[in-house]
Amino acid sequence: MEGLKRGIVLTAATLMFAAVMLPEVAAVRYIVGANMGWTSNVNYTIWAQGKHFYNGDWLFFVYDRNQMNVLEVNKTDYENCISDHPLHNWTTGAGRDVVPLNVTRNYYFISGKGFCFGGMKVAIHVENPPPPPSSSPVRSASPSSLLSNFRGHIFVPALFAVAAVWDSFLLLL
Repeated sequence: MEGLKRGIVLTAATLMFAAVMLPEVAAVRYIVGANMGWTSNVNYTIWAQGKHFYNGDWLFFVYDRNQMNVLEVNKTDYENCISDHPLHNWTTGAGRDVVPLNVTRNYYFISGKGFCFGGMKVAIHVENPPPPPSSSPVRSASPSSLLSNFRGHIFVPALFAVAAVWDSFLLLL
């Protein structure tokens, strides 16, 4: 009886997996400054250049927690290295701070304590992810093309379901 329950659960899980197999854009975690981290003497404008930051990505700041910090500021404070009234202080005290990029907009980060004047600042533009690639258009709506398209949507999930049922059957033996 226990094998039958496991088989039913496995079959249900397999069917759910097959039903939700949709293309998805994965979020990216960027280590700010790459192997140099969040420190002085790094040109963060060059580091950010050519990268596409999308809504849902993350910035990971790695730095000396005893000296530096991570402050999100407005554009004016970014340009003038003013850290007196940040929009958000992302500093956790561990020197390993993660910032979610969950709004499509410009983000401005600096390190206070004078480090901004040494170049510890980065501006990030976050945009919405690109749409998934569109499928090629169907040239005609002939019955054979419709049947072929229908078979593609049914065959793979049905194959998973049959495999799960077969696996459940083998577990009972």
